[in-house]
Amino acid sequence: MGLFDEIRNRARHVIGSVLGVSVVTYFAYHVVHGDRGLLAWWQLQQRIDAVKRTAERVSFERQVLEKRVRLLHPDSLDRDMLEERARVMLNYGHKDDVIILEEKRSE
Repeated sequence: MGLFDEIRNRARHVIGSVLGVSVVTYFAYHVVHGDRGLLAWWQLQQRIDAVKRTAERVSFERQVLEKRVRLLHPDSLDRDMLEERARVMLNYGHKDDVIILEEKRSE
């Protein structure tokens, strides 16, 4: 019986430390790898940066298109823009124009 009592006494001292280390390890793992951990935060920051770049690019394209539309507005009609659009839409050109045909690329 003395051996079992000795093991029981030592286990009482060790069990608290083992449980404490286990709890700390559990939380440390989830701080790094959890749903709201450091890796998830880093991935979210990358996605935010990518979306911001896309938004800036789309905003710039929109400004360019709005400028072209304003040039076709009846109050401030730009004859060059009107002529350009008519040529593209009607497939017309001047007799002095040089036409370069491109091969269609298969993608």
